[in-house]
Amino acid sequence: MRVFNFLPLLPAVLANPLAKRSTACNNSPDLCSKSYGEITHLGAHDSPFLRDASTSNSVAGNQYFDTPTQLSAGVRLVTAQVHKSNSQWRLCHSSCSLLDAGLLSDWLKKIKSWLDDNPNEVVTILLVNSDDASASELNTEFTTANITDYAYKPDSQSSAPTSWPTLQTMIDDDKRLVVFVASLTTSDSYPYLMDEFTFLWENPYDTSSASNFSCQVDRPSAYSGNAASANAANLLPLMNHFLYSSDLAKFDIEYPNASYIGTTNAASGGTGNLGDSASDCKKEWSGRQPAFILVDFFNRGPAIDTVDSLNNVTDPVGRKSVSEASTNSASSGSSVFKGLVELADSAKAGTSVSMGNWIWAGGNWGNLLGGGISF
Repeated sequence: MRVFNFLPLLPAVLANPLAKRSTACNNSPDLCSKSYGEITHLGAHDSPFLRDASTSNSVAGNQYFDTPTQLSAGVRLVTAQVHKSNSQWRLCHSSCSLLDAGLLSDWLKKIKSWLDDNPNEVVTILLVNSDDASASELNTEFTTANITDYAYKPDSQSSAPTSWPTLQTMIDDDKRLVVFVASLTTSDSYPYLMDEFTFLWENPYDTSSASNFSCQVDRPSAYSGNAASANAANLLPLMNHFLYSSDLAKFDIEYPNASYIGTTNAASGGTGNLGDSASDCKKEWSGRQPAFILVDFFNRGPAIDTVDSLNNVTDPVGRKSVSEASTNSASSGSSVFKGLVELADSAKAGTSVSMGNWIWAGGNWGNLLGGGISF
């Protein structure tokens, strides 16, 4: 009998007994066996609306890095507002005259390209259907982007499933794009376009005080204030965790609070930090962790630390690091809102500001006196 000597191999084996597995799903091998609804996905609120040089550092921007960079850095949910302008479906921030991020189809093409290059990743899109696009109209945009082949189709459009497929199953089936729309009259012809509030519920999103984050249901109204019932109905919890600045509250104008973001998105420390808020909600939901956490300026904190903790991910694979530093603060040409903020600061300091100055600073933004706008 031939005797093989394996002793020379032992040092290498013992040196790395837990060698990394070659396959990772959403940046971790440990997530492959988890269902889509079981884990927490980091979300970039208003993903295409940037505060960078391309927008003159607009104070209306919610992110410092573009969508492909967000995805490469671990974001797995991207949201955007869709508006109709000049017969085109565009990504506009409240108004296309305020911040226009281009055609919906062009943005979808960027996501499609990223999915092509990252075959082990599952991505979710949530569209805010501001001008009531039909399922057919939205499908045209997705078809133009050649992204529909990736789209996951639920068994039913009328009720949330009791369980979702695992990430590995979605990857094996190459159905790695999940699409929710708020809100939408669904169509059997386009089953991948899912009405958000049939499948998800959200806590309040309009928060301007770090001490006011809540874990209770805000939408859909059928479950308002009753997270236990929403979870029992198998809706996935989406945890909004971003702050608005209240400098222009008297005009019902809100814009992203970047000055406190280091705390808002932090894993610990300071009132309203993300880590404590997520833990509080998980306890309040009887151990159910958020399915999605939606943040502004995702790189600050960084927010991914809290998501990794919830998912028990300690050694992410293939994730690219981005700077925690912000881009330059709003420049002199940033947007009409820089002028509004400066006037608000003057008014708070006791300076009398005429209505003419408010209107001048607002430029051609016709809703200045109408108010009720959040960015």
